[in-house]
Amino acid sequence: MAQSSIEWTEMTWNPTTGCDKITAGCKFCYAEIMSKRLQAMGVEKYKDNFEVRIHEAALDIPYTWKHSKVVFVNSMSDLFHKDIPLNFIKKVFAVMNDNPQHVFQVLTKRAERLFEVHKELKWTHNIWMGVSVENEKVVDRIDFLSKTRAKVKFLSCEPLLAPLTKLKLNKIDWVIVGGESGHKPRPMDADWVLDIQEQCKKSDVAFFFKQWGGKNKKANGRLLNGKTYDEMPEILLQESV
Repeated sequence: MAQSSIEWTEMTWNPTTGCDKITAGCKFCYAEIMSKRLQAMGVEKYKDNFEVRIHEAALDIPYTWKHSKVVFVNSMSDLFHKDIPLNFIKKVFAVMNDNPQHVFQVLTKRAERLFEVHKELKWTHNIWMGVSVENEKVVDRIDFLSKTRAKVKFLSCEPLLAPLTKLKLNKIDWVIVGGESGHKPRPMDADWVLDIQEQCKKSDVAFFFKQWGGKNKKANGRLLNGKTYDEMPEILLQESV
């Protein structure tokens, strides 16, 4: 458990760690970089660096939180990675089911496996399920997500690497957009962001603009046309807690 600087959540919970790269959005993976740092610091959980690992002891953590939280699940991994057994995914879901006072945000790039196993999981209202969509090559992830039994569905278009002009938003509740940050960030065009914002408006989907990114993401900020966009599916959030 850790407090998070990610704008759309409050804290992170990592019952699994580690991953590997599968598409363009993974190129400068922040979790891989952070994992190396934590390994160098001697943090036991990251002794194997970015190898996929499950952490049974972490399953107890949400039961200890005294107040309602908004939680990003597996910021350092992908819960639907092929090397994470289905029985452990079920254990993670059981913890989330047992704690309806918290909102759990799960994000994957492995939407096909998500769809393969979704019927074996219990989808309570406090589980927000999302997929990463960085360019047109991976928009099929939206189709897989839309077909699941998740009560709340969202897209993370970060890092946004190309225009996404025809997003299928009819079963989507929330869209996050952000540019890449780091030492060698790939650029994001403002028109791409504005187009997604307009698509969300037309489809009545909550729009959250996370950041412009770049080498100095703090300096570049997160204003879009002079405004901050922090929309979330508020009604669904209220139902969850």
